[in-house]
Amino acid sequence: MKITTWNINSVRLRMPLVAQFLKEKDPDVLCLQETKCRDAEFPMKDLSALGYKHAAINGQKGYHGVAIVSKEPLRLLEKRDFCEKGDARHISVEVEGAGGPITLHNFYVPAGGDEPDVSINPKFAHKLNFLDEMKEWGANGAAKGRVMLVGDLNIAPLEHDVWSHKALLKVVSHTPIEVEKLTNVCRAGNWIDAMRHFVPAEEKLFTWWSYRAADWAASNRGRRLDHILVSEALGGALGKLEVLTQARGWERPSDHVPVTIELSE
Repeated sequence: MKITTWNINSVRLRMPLVAQFLKEKDPDVLCLQETKCRDAEFPMKDLSALGYKHAAINGQKGYHGVAIVSKEPLRLLEKRDFCEKGDARHISVEVEGAGGPITLHNFYVPAGGDEPDVSINPKFAHKLNFLDEMKEWGANGAAKGRVMLVGDLNIAPLEHDVWSHKALLKVVSHTPIEVEKLTNVCRAGNWIDAMRHFVPAEEKLFTWWSYRAADWAASNRGRRLDHILVSEALGGALGKLEVLTQARGWERPSDHVPVTIELSE
């Protein structure tokens, strides 16, 4: 089974890129973040024509939004309202894998604004509170069984998840407090970092490049903001990883690229 996560930054605007990706890479399941449309506006007709006839959608007008589309049937489990703000930032489903059912969680963690200071930036406070709730959620059994957590978690936790550890220590997404909070999330659920299972921690690994760069490829000032975490029960099923870096250079691209994990069972 191949499962892809991708912050698409408006699914309707970038539907041609989604179609291109699905035709070329043919994942079984696609998890999207920042869909930026209400459920009724989601391009289900286009996706169904591509063979993805099953979907679970948690949409919102103009902001946020997560969705899971699949070739095989999905059973909707939950749309959790983290921090009780009414934001569409989570959805979970059950999908049948070769080794049995898999619970799949798709997350879009708040970006946190520009200033890493909760006293002046409520967006940063929201992000930290969201991560605290994710920790408690994981500690209460969310990672038990065959479970996968994917999405744009908006944190690059490791030194080589950013182009410059020193330069970004005070930049939202790589500050010590954010890294600590995400580490706590992973420990609470005993989550396995599936991407770093394939790419050693001492190697650079990016999934996002800013729109502000004049030449994103030449400067390569990336960050790993997109993640795939698996429960201990799925740790032995990790077969292959692909980070489609070239998608950042497609016409009118998202600033994130698709990340695909292949499970052997």
